Amino acid sequence: MITMPDMTTERPKNINTKKIGVVGDKDSILCFKAFGLDVYPVSESDPEETRKTVDYLARNNYGIIFITEQIAQTISDTLDRYNNQIFPAIIPIPGSQGTLNIGRSRISKNVEKAVGINILDEGR
Repeated sequence: MITMPDMTTERPKNINTKKIGVVGDKDSILCFKAFGLDVYPVSESDPEETRKTVDYLARNNYGIIFITEQIAQTISDTLDRYNNQIFPAIIPIPGSQGTLNIGRSRISKNVEKAVGINILDEGR
């Protein structure tokens, strides 16, 4: 007889877990704190602070970094550096000012690279 592990107990200590962080302007990201995510407010006018924050998260076991599109466009060179790495996955999200379609554009480019054609193009 096969014995299944009890899934109601704590996770084994040897599983490598990654954290999730959110980077952006304070108004856009504060709500993520309610979901238990780590939030890192930065200013759009200080790209160097944003670079340091993203690099810090990448070095400190963050597997997913959500970043507002407005902030992401100020550090595109830094995001490109992490683009071909497995971790962290840096995902642009709309900020409180609305969307710039950066996230959708990155997804479309990755799908086109993987499939050979942009299957997400909606007749634009």
